[in-house]
Formats: sequence, structure tokens, C-alpha cells
Amino acid sequence: MSERKQRRQFLAAGLRGGLLAAALLGSGLLGSALLSCKQGGSSEANDQAGGHPEAKGVRVALVVKNLGNGFFEAAHQGGLEAAKELGGVEVIYTGPTTPTAEGQIEIVGTLIAQKVDAIVISANDPDALLPIAKRAMSRGITVLSFDSGLAPPGRAFQIDASSPELIGQKQIEMVRATLGGKGEVAILSATAQATNQNTWIGVMKAALAKPEYAGLALVDVAYGDDQSDKSYREAIGLLRKHPNLKAIIAPTTVGITAAAKAVTDQGLVGKVFVTGLGLPSEMAGHVHSGAVDRFAIWNPIDLGYTAVYAAHQVVTGKASGKPGTSVVVGRMGTLQIGSNGDAAMAQPFEFDKSNVDQFAKLF
Repeated sequence: MSERKQRRQFLAAGLRGGLLAAALLGSGLLGSALLSCKQGGSSEANDQAGGHPEAKGVRVALVVKNLGNGFFEAAHQGGLEAAKELGGVEVIYTGPTTPTAEGQIEIVGTLIAQKVDAIVISANDPDALLPIAKRAMSRGITVLSFDSGLAPPGRAFQIDASSPELIGQKQIEMVRATLGGKGEVAILSATAQATNQNTWIGVMKAALAKPEYAGLALVDVAYGDDQSDKSYREAIGLLRKHPNLKAIIAPTTVGITAAAKAVTDQGLVGKVFVTGLGLPSEMAGHVHSGAVDRFAIWNPIDLGYTAVYAAHQVVTGKASGKPGTSVVVGRMGTLQIGSNGDAAMAQPFEFDKSNVDQFAKLF
């Protein structure tokens, strides 16, 4: 058994046993090629779960921004956990090789032809995907979005790991704490069309306009398209363009690792700090090197678990998914769908030298 597989099995078992919940004093503090992955290894998990005859044959497609992204791989594990718990659920995990709307549109078209029961998507572009999402809905497919939302007419509801206000505010609070409230700051985001990052950036800009953040100056916003090499080049560009830069905020797990590497490679550790949203397993080394003082994230496994569980509830008629209603989502409790069709899980959790190694073993 590979080390990666062992880690994933340990992680799923630990979550089911409440290991992460105990550590955080409450669960949920942390929300053209088609790859079909049946949960639990083909039908094994279905046979073990049982007891849900109404759920037999439910196929949920988890369409992520791009394959090879550690955040979405962790979300996939959460989706498999939900599928096994529910019984009779097949999770189809797929996404383009690069984070483009065109790639996702092609994949969703294939899923429509396959007549899946539900599509849960983290959208690379909320509007470009709208026509294909509406087509899926017209064919009787339940469409939800998670992480990065679809435009409202193209989905039943959006599952946010946290609220945009909490996520954006958290990142500004972290950079203020690291810099002592003073210094030039730049943002390295994903794609220019990413719904979630753009919303968070809007919150960050609004926060920086407040008197308590007057010592912080946002000097630039760059986009790495959630690709490691481009994000690295963009980070290098920020460092060279702004010689007085003190911090880079990267609200993307790809961008934050690329920015930390750029700071390290340029010999700027201790002079320029990186913060934002990252995975403990990918960030531990950068925290210990000093390139990163602190960062935050919600639990991507909880997010994937919630997404698949919620899709199942709507498909089987146990929830309507309409604004103002609620959806029971297993160990994560209940999602409350707001009047705007959004449902938020919890606030991001902060990591630093005191706890990053503990959680790096988990995700």
C-alpha cells in the first residue's frame, strides 16, 4: 500500500472517529478526460453500507477546477466518505487538467450524456458555465456548486466552506498580525474569473479601507490561474515590481505555495511574508522556514463530504434545496440555505508553528 493511500485511509478513519473534531473543539471549523472513481473501490463500500434502498444507484459527479490540486483531492476523500456513509452512491471525480471554463463545459456535457443524478461543481467561471448548467437542470439533473459558485440560475444552491466576509476578513487580520499593521501588500489570486477569490478580494479591499488597517497598503493584484508555474512567475513579478513589498496574500492553495517558494528562492525570507489559504501538508515546510508566519483554511474534506451528502439529499427528495430551507448533511449537521441560495459552513481555521505539524498529518 502506498504512503499516499495510507494517509488517505488514516484521514478518513480519523474524521469518522472525531479525531479532527476533538482537536478543533468542534467539527467543521476547518468547509475531455473523464475520471470515474467509484467510492470505496467499485461496489465494496456500497455492500458494506446498505440499509438505504432509496439511495441505490445515485451517481454524483464532483467537478473540480482542475485535477492534481491537493485541495480538491482532499475534498474528493470527503465525498467518498459521505458516499460510503449513505450507501449506494457513486462519486465521479473529474475536472480539466487546467482550470478553464471550456474544459469544465466539455466535462459537464459528457456527464449530461451519461445521465448522472447530480453534478456538484467548483466553477472556473460562474457565467460561462451557466448555459451548460441550465441544460443539465433541464434534463432533470440536480446541480449544486461548491467552493467557487455558479451563477444562481444555473444551480439549486451554492455551498460555501465559510462566508466570504469571514474568509476575506481573516486574511487581512493575519497579514496585519504578521506585519504589525504596517507595510505594502499584494494579492496573488487564482483566475480573474474565479467567483470565490474575487468575492474575497472585494472583502479584503473593503477591510483595508477601514481606519484600523490604514497602515497597510494594497499595491497590486496578480493572477496565477491556479497553475503552479504561472503563480510562481507572477509572485516573482510582484517581488521585482514592488521592492518595498512586505507581504503577499494568496487566497488559493496553489498560489500560496508558489508564492512561498518564490520568496524563498529570491532570498527574501524574513523580509517578505506569505499568508492566505493553504493546506497544512503543503505549508508546514514554509512555516518552519519562516517564509510563512501564519495561514488559514477550512477542512476541504468536510467540504467535499458536505457537497456529496447535500446532493444526495436533494436527489432523493429529502431536501428541496430551495432558499430558506435546510439540508441535513450527516456529521456536519445542517446547512441553512439563505435567501440568495448560498449556504455557509464555518469560519477558516488558523495555522502557525504551534499546530501546523499536527494537521499536516491529516491533510
